[in-house]
Amino acid sequence: MIEGLFFTFDSMFEMWAFWIAVIALAAFLIGGSVLVTRPQAEVLGHPKGLFLLFMAEMWERFSYYGMRALLIFYLVQHWLFSDSEASVIYGAYTALVYITPVVGGYLADQYIGQRKAVLFGAVLLTFGHFFMAFEGGGGQADPMINVFWLALALIIVGSGFLKANISVIVGQLYSRTDLRRDPAYTIFYMGINVGAATASIICGYLGQTYGWQYGFGLAGFGMLLGLVFFVLGKPLLLGKGEPKDPSKIKGGKEWGIYGAGLAMVALCWAAIQYQEMVGYVLGAFGGGLVLYVLFTAVTKLPSEERDRIFAAMFLILTSIVFWALFEQAGSSLNLFTDRHVDTQGVNASMFQSINAIYIVLLAPLFAMLWQGLARKGAEPSTPLKFGLAVIQVGLGFLVLVWGAESVGVNVPTPVIFIFLIYLLHTTGELCLSPVGLSAMNRLSPAHMASLIMGTWFFASATGNFAAGLIAAATGAEGVGEEAGKQVVLDVYSTVGWFAVAIGVGVMVVSPLIKKLMHLDTIKDESIDDDLEGQSEFPAEPQAAGVHPATRNDV
Repeated sequence: MIEGLFFTFDSMFEMWAFWIAVIALAAFLIGGSVLVTRPQAEVLGHPKGLFLLFMAEMWERFSYYGMRALLIFYLVQHWLFSDSEASVIYGAYTALVYITPVVGGYLADQYIGQRKAVLFGAVLLTFGHFFMAFEGGGGQADPMINVFWLALALIIVGSGFLKANISVIVGQLYSRTDLRRDPAYTIFYMGINVGAATASIICGYLGQTYGWQYGFGLAGFGMLLGLVFFVLGKPLLLGKGEPKDPSKIKGGKEWGIYGAGLAMVALCWAAIQYQEMVGYVLGAFGGGLVLYVLFTAVTKLPSEERDRIFAAMFLILTSIVFWALFEQAGSSLNLFTDRHVDTQGVNASMFQSINAIYIVLLAPLFAMLWQGLARKGAEPSTPLKFGLAVIQVGLGFLVLVWGAESVGVNVPTPVIFIFLIYLLHTTGELCLSPVGLSAMNRLSPAHMASLIMGTWFFASATGNFAAGLIAAATGAEGVGEEAGKQVVLDVYSTVGWFAVAIGVGVMVVSPLIKKLMHLDTIKDESIDDDLEGQSEFPAEPQAAGVHPATRNDV
């Protein structure tokens, strides 16, 4: 034990990680506050509204990832769910987080505008994160578990309203030909990863060391800060993100939209408790969406556009495999790290920061790599990148299995293999997530852009739900620690080899898929009509929003 300033740490590594994260977060908070309060209309060559949105997004991601780092432990250790039950709940939760932006994006597009949607989402998120801090006595018989379900539902719907719309406002701050647009998104997405990386370390440490209410409470405080920044900074948005047709929300109709949002909370409150509902929704709506897209492509599009839709659907289905394995990070891999890895005295939840840190470090290198290869005519095709991504996510599990078995199942796995699996998963993510966002726009006709993006989101949601089912298969309660570890490794080995095989298959057929894309005949329907934020690094699957404006709209 190490007595540090105000806190007690289990190791020097934990102490350094915690204080570096605190200093980094404080530096960005102070720096952002200084930038948005300067008298000039622009700072560092950008409108101050960009830095306002940066701060709001940083704190929203801080709250989300701070809670996410602790959630699987909270389910298992406090509410006493089995590993399998907790993994399915976690998978349903993350799946719903990807479904609700479809509704949030639509309501913002058609009625209330992006700014009010973000504000409403931020309010729901603030309440949700603070409700997470009301933990009660624990165990599933505790009535306080209903407050926990409500907290998750508020966070799900709040994310749906906020994440679908905040990145669109960034693009609206710039004219369609403004060369500062891409650098602006790079700055904005840095907020995502600063929030994600610091939250996992700070909230994870407090929650696992001093009590759940401290980790979740700090996440809630972070969201409250983001809300305050967004409300006070409204003038900096220069009137962007307002309703396209204010008459649609007159006469109390706006409150009707918010009422619909609260109805979504009630629906999610039920769905998160009865996870099979989520599976049925994904199966019914996702399947119907795919069939509708294919029917439209076959019956209403010329041959080349139809082929591009087929290529997009292939990429979307491939992404399900990737997300199903990648999203083990917050569930089964988090539990494996806690129970079976020599973490050098660092709380397991703090390792959730590794992915975000890797993205910050590697994303610029990947951007330069793709650009350099493109200049030489050697850039891999989009389907080839997808195949590489699936192979890498599979190899990550195989490396972990090899590392654990090489030292013996009865010996704690060296922590280096946790860093290696996250490294391979991050490089895979950079081959698929931002590349996929760009591909969805390139391959879809302008009148189908939102439809295809919605399908992409449903694929992400399906992958997250499948991740919960895979994680449930690693649950081995009652068989002893060593046997339980072997069960996890066996599952990881199986899914790892399947992923490698699928990735190789995708690479083999990638020339055919590339041919279906008809890249040589793609033409811009107007100048700069790419989805806002589609190609910038680092990115999340939600980066461009679900019903995003296109660059010629602003």
